Amino acid sequence: MSAPAASDGPRVLITGGTGNTGRGIAARLEAAGARVRIASRTAPAADRRAGVEHVRFDWADPATHEEALRGVDRAYLVAPALVEDPSVPMLPFIDRALAGGVRRLVLLSSSALPEGSPGIGLVHRALRERAPEWTVLQPSWFMQNFVDPRNLRLAGILGPGEITSATGGGRVAFIDADDIAAVGARALLDSAPHNAAHIITGPEALSYDDVAAILSEVAGRTIRHVRADEETARAQLVKAGAPAPYAAFLARLDLAIRDGAEDRVTDVVQRVTGRAPRAFRDFARAHASAFR
Repeated sequence: MSAPAASDGPRVLITGGTGNTGRGIAARLEAAGARVRIASRTAPAADRRAGVEHVRFDWADPATHEEALRGVDRAYLVAPALVEDPSVPMLPFIDRALAGGVRRLVLLSSSALPEGSPGIGLVHRALRERAPEWTVLQPSWFMQNFVDPRNLRLAGILGPGEITSATGGGRVAFIDADDIAAVGARALLDSAPHNAAHIITGPEALSYDDVAAILSEVAGRTIRHVRADEETARAQLVKAGAPAPYAAFLARLDLAIRDGAEDRVTDVVQRVTGRAPRAFRDFARAHASAFR
C-alpha cells in the first residue's frame, strides 16, 4: 500500500529537526505521509519535498514559537543544548502548545534522568500530567557521541587515543540514534498513543574499557580508557569547552554509570519497531574511518 498523501496525515513539529534523532524521525514521518515542520535555529536550505516545511526556532526566543506551533497537532521536543535547566524555556512552550491544540507530545529525555528530577525530569512530569497523549523517550548514551565532532571527549580519542571518564568499570548499553528515531516515529504515528516512558537501550551493556577495546580493533591503533576521579573528569570536560556547570553535571553522570545506574538492557526497540537494535561493534565498524 502506498503512503497517504501529505495533506491526509498528521501535522507534526520536530524541534531539533536537524539533529541525530530529528533527522531520522522526519524521514520516517515524511514517508508515512505526515506533514512535517522541521524547526531549527539556522535558516535551512530550500526544501521542496512535499509535506516538509522549515521554520526558524530558538528555545530562548519566544518570538519564534508561534510560527513553529501554527496548525500542528503533534510535536517532538528536544531540549536546548548545554542549558543547565531546560525546563525554564520548555514548560511555557508546552503550555502554549497544548493551549493551541497540540494533542500529542513526544519528548527526548535520557535514561539517566528520572521523572521529576531537576531540568528535563520536570518536563517529563509535565507531559505525563498535562498532555492528552504523550511519550517520553529515555535512551541510554548515544553511539553517535563517539563520532560527533561536537562531543567533548572526541578530541581525546582522535589525539592521544584516550577516553577519560569517571565511570570506572560501570557499563552502558549504548544506543544508535537511528534506533531512537525509529521508536520516536512510532510514538508520533501510531494510532493509539503510547502514554509511556520508554527506556531505550542497545543490545548489550559495555564498559568504557570494552568500548576502547572495540575502537582499537576497528581503528587499527590503541585507544584506551583512562579511569579518572570526578574532579579530573570535570576538568577535562571544561578544557574541551564545556561550561563549568555542565561539565560538573556530566561528571556526576559518570559517577552514576560507575555505580551501575546504566547497566541494563531493555527490549523497547524490538517491541515497538519489530526489529533488534544495532550493536556497538557494528556501529564502530561502519564508522571505522572516524577513529583512524
